[in-house]
Amino acid sequence: MVNCKSETTMTPFIAEIIGTAILILLGGGVVANVILNKTIGNNSGWIVITTGWALAVYVAVVIAGPYSGAHINPAVSISLAVAGKFPWSDVPLYILAQMLGAMLGSSAVWMFYKNHFDETEDADTKKAVFCTAPAIRHTFSNFFSEAVGTFVLIFTILYFTNATINETETVIGLGSLGALPVAFLVWSIGLSLGGTTGYAINPARDLGPRIVHALLPIKNKAASDWSYAWIPVFGPIIGACLASLLMLALS
Repeated sequence: MVNCKSETTMTPFIAEIIGTAILILLGGGVVANVILNKTIGNNSGWIVITTGWALAVYVAVVIAGPYSGAHINPAVSISLAVAGKFPWSDVPLYILAQMLGAMLGSSAVWMFYKNHFDETEDADTKKAVFCTAPAIRHTFSNFFSEAVGTFVLIFTILYFTNATINETETVIGLGSLGALPVAFLVWSIGLSLGGTTGYAINPARDLGPRIVHALLPIKNKAASDWSYAWIPVFGPIIGACLASLLMLALS
């Protein structure tokens, strides 16, 4: 008889690192596949990018969900704390894990697509694999876009529930397939609201890879645009907090 150990060394901190790293590996990976030169997916378009990001979220949630709740986003951690659904004392540790994971994931994307980065001359195109940028630079509009996109993300997440049979309180959810609603949500946001700023809707997703972009020895590298970098950090946080406050007001 095989003795299967139930213990695991996976902790919420490790799960958030791994989940966020996978999110950025697959999400940044689809961007690289679409916009870098001489990839098989070159110029396949916005639908491919938004679909790839949605599926990246699905995979990340499947991995991290059982151990950390799969926040994989500082805005999620902060909003859940505001809503009273997550302890404030755990927020800094989760954000640290998410930032580390995002940096690891974006570093892996660069290594994976290194030959195609070298074949791409445009510096801004290479930077776009790592971080977002506005289609039209306008501080208020860009901040508003990030706040609204994240508001939709968080407000919807806060209303996700598990189906149950009331008499027995038996959960009849879909197991790992229960991550699909989050993927559809992110896909919808990308398709409908992503055209203005590239829909970071996640401070770690933008800031971690932006730091990596600044550090890596990328040939013909653009500036990392730190004057814009605060918008995909604070826009999502404000939108997330407003979503939680509205949920509390309606409860």
